[in-house]
Amino acid sequence: MRITDLLKAEGVALGAAPADQNAAIDLLVSLQDRAGNLTDREAYKADILAREAQGTTAIGSGIAVPHAKSAAVRRPGLAAITVPAGVDYNAPDGLPSRLFFMIAAPKAGADTHLEILSRLMVMLMDEAFCQKLLAVRDVKEFLACIDRQEREKYPDEVSAAEIPAEESGKEGFRILAVTACPTGIAHTYMAAEALEKKGRELGVPVKAETQGSGGAKNVLTREEIRKADAIIIAADKKVDLARFDGKHVLRVPVADGIHRPEELIRKAAQAPVYHHVGETAGEEVSESLGRKLYKQLMNGVSHMLPFVIGGGILIALAFLLDDPSIDYANFGTNTPVAAWFKNIGGTAFNFMLPILAGYIAMAIADRPGLMVGFVGGTLAVSGATFAAPGGGSTSAGFLGALIAGFAAGYLMLGMRRLCDKLPRALEGIKPVLIYPVAGLVLIGVFMCVVNPFVGMLNNALYSGLAAMNEGSRVALGFVVAAMMAIDMGGPFNKAAYLFGTSTLAAADIAAGGSGVMAAVMIGGMVPPIAIALATTFFKNRFTEEERKSGPVNYIMGLCFITEGAIPFAASDPLHVLPACIAGSGVAGALSMLFGCASPAPHGGLFVFPVMHNALMYIAALAIGSAVGMVLLALLKKKRD
Repeated sequence: MRITDLLKAEGVALGAAPADQNAAIDLLVSLQDRAGNLTDREAYKADILAREAQGTTAIGSGIAVPHAKSAAVRRPGLAAITVPAGVDYNAPDGLPSRLFFMIAAPKAGADTHLEILSRLMVMLMDEAFCQKLLAVRDVKEFLACIDRQEREKYPDEVSAAEIPAEESGKEGFRILAVTACPTGIAHTYMAAEALEKKGRELGVPVKAETQGSGGAKNVLTREEIRKADAIIIAADKKVDLARFDGKHVLRVPVADGIHRPEELIRKAAQAPVYHHVGETAGEEVSESLGRKLYKQLMNGVSHMLPFVIGGGILIALAFLLDDPSIDYANFGTNTPVAAWFKNIGGTAFNFMLPILAGYIAMAIADRPGLMVGFVGGTLAVSGATFAAPGGGSTSAGFLGALIAGFAAGYLMLGMRRLCDKLPRALEGIKPVLIYPVAGLVLIGVFMCVVNPFVGMLNNALYSGLAAMNEGSRVALGFVVAAMMAIDMGGPFNKAAYLFGTSTLAAADIAAGGSGVMAAVMIGGMVPPIAIALATTFFKNRFTEEERKSGPVNYIMGLCFITEGAIPFAASDPLHVLPACIAGSGVAGALSMLFGCASPAPHGGLFVFPVMHNALMYIAALAIGSAVGMVLLALLKKKRD
């Protein structure tokens, strides 16, 4: 909803000249009444005056925004006046107020007045915009000026006038959705778009909130949730469900939001009614153990990735900017600039495993699990044991952090259930005393027991990787790269990526980085590039829409965003997936054969300058992409 949906021409008066504050309020209230927003003018004015008694609603700089939530309001609305000469409204800066917006919100409704007030504040901070409003002499131009400014500030919002005809006359959104994937880059937004688009086709109003890497967008309001028939949660990480208490909630993987939107919309209203219990978001009874464990793992991964990617790329930049001829033993820190990047990147990178463990534990036991998991992950990194409490020479590493996260989560979940039997008088000390102290002791004992065994396993694994002959390394490169293309962001893809980052953590970055990480990255780059090449050179295998969107995959592939291939794979998986898997596997095998290695976990084209044997890596990428393109051309049928 936009501001101009609430502000009508009948509610605007330009060039007014009220004598004082009370006269300004009278004029604004009369405009609200004329616009049909009020049931009782005097009662609404009394509520406005009561709000003013709590503190002036003038915000300074010539602007005032009187507002009230009142039982005398029929529907949310705005009124506006301009007062060129100004009027004293007790502004904090002492200046007269010349631009007024009055907000009317129903007593029993959502916090509409607060939402609109927040938006107005952002817009009215633009002094040039305010001057334009004061200079306008025509009401239609006044409204058009507001609409232009709002569209510039909030381009993704939809006006009531823009809702499709089939949705008009329906009160609110019948189906709401929340979409989220571990990385929050592509799947999140594709699922939201698929659900909203299919809703429009079916004549069922759908609004999707996206919980992406940049935060939540298109956030569902309390009023929308209250009016909705059902909620679809298409997510591969934990989503807080407390606000959906009492609603039909259908929970599915994010991929189902992309591939099965119609089925989800039709099934949503028959989903079980969700009842929120305590602090945890709870899970559906029908959800399998494997699905729960996967989502708990992905919650840790999604929070870990920014530390891995940001820290890893800054470390790579340190090597790019350093001079190895000064002291190769200290490569990465020889020059001040390189040392600065290495220190900042290393600091972020060192948080990787504690963050992973902490947020796995939080997905299981909510907030009580976070601190315990974080400490468990840190103990895994240090390799702490009873013999060496300060840390040993052998770190439990990535595998130890995974174990710590799940152990901390389920230990704290068990502890919470035990503490539920304590007297209610002790309720207040559980989160501040019992959980953290007992949790720390338990995770400390657990990690000191398992660290030596996991450390030995890690040593054996990495020693085995180092001792692999050329044929074995090529086979490993083929497998991990092919896994990146199997489900393009799903469990196989994430498993390969996590294995790559774990080898990176143990690799000698100064010596070039990890060969496995390089194979994993190239495996994720090939599918979009192969599809882009096929849409360029074999146009008759694709629809017109696919040909138009194909070239975008050049950019996505070079930036290591595998998800660009998903729409093509979803529309024709039997032909697209085998071609992409084969192309990725060939590229990964060649990367290993050529001895390529990456010091960074992400970045694609942008980290090529710091890769070991970069030219051959580019050659491997080109060959693998060409293989994928040719197979696509052979497998896909020509279109008429």
